[in-house]
Amino acid sequence: MVRVLVTDQVDEYIVRTLKDRGVEVDYRPGIGRDELLKVVPDYEVLIVRGRTKVTRDVIDAGKRLRVIARAGVGLDNIDVEYAKARGIDVINAPEGSTQSVAELVIGFMVVAARLIALQDRLVKGGEWPKGKYVGTELFGKTLGVIGFGRIGQRVAELARAIGMEVVAYDIVDISNRARAIGVKPVGFEDLLRVSDVISIHVSLTPSARHMIGEREFGLMKRGVIIINTSRGEVIDGRALLKALNDGVVAAAALDVLEHEPPVEDWERELVNHPRVVVTPHIGAETQEAQRRIAEILVDKLLRIIEAKRI
Repeated sequence: MVRVLVTDQVDEYIVRTLKDRGVEVDYRPGIGRDELLKVVPDYEVLIVRGRTKVTRDVIDAGKRLRVIARAGVGLDNIDVEYAKARGIDVINAPEGSTQSVAELVIGFMVVAARLIALQDRLVKGGEWPKGKYVGTELFGKTLGVIGFGRIGQRVAELARAIGMEVVAYDIVDISNRARAIGVKPVGFEDLLRVSDVISIHVSLTPSARHMIGEREFGLMKRGVIIINTSRGEVIDGRALLKALNDGVVAAAALDVLEHEPPVEDWERELVNHPRVVVTPHIGAETQEAQRRIAEILVDKLLRIIEAKRI
């Protein structure tokens, strides 16, 4: 019998469906690293989300592992190259959270443009700041989308629906896809110069780390809004904090940070900045997204189990 270890909290559909198909599942969300290294040798399949780091030592310990499954989009918490070199399949469900993340981005844009979080905080603190902070409309503004994959494209479609002009940049040719939905493909620096709002949707690769830093903030319009729902390391957080304090960035909305939760003093200053809205990496945390991810992942996993006769 195939044995599956689940080390992070996932939709109950995954556990229930696998068990219904005769798969033995041990559901241990929150398991510590030492315990994981101790028990992982007993399993053919490891299912994780973002908390569990599947590094070389975990892969080496999992001598029976045939599949590592990420119930989500990114794979940066898994040493994919090493796993594949060991003959282990690595799967995820990037299709599942597209709509949920895109909706969060649009919500972030509205909250940031109207300074909703700041005014909410002040009112709850006993102030009545009517007239003190004047927001901006999104209608007619230019949204720059960095990374034009599934989520970037969906964000562009929703932004177009509320009357925004959209430009997009990617490291690959996106001309046909962009123009098909009324988006103008542009170069990276051109996007930084013309955008009123910038939303980032890239995978974390060595070249993407700190792709937005002090130099890039220097190219942006004064009063730009920054949205990041990809990975925290894509933005140089110290440079973002400086740009906020200098007034270059009017507001930032961040679902991701370099350290989650924040540990450095400058990170705490950033998340507590009055013009920053922060959520704890919840882009895919909707009932609908988690169920779609679960269904996609289980389908892929069962196909592999059947094909490999694990």
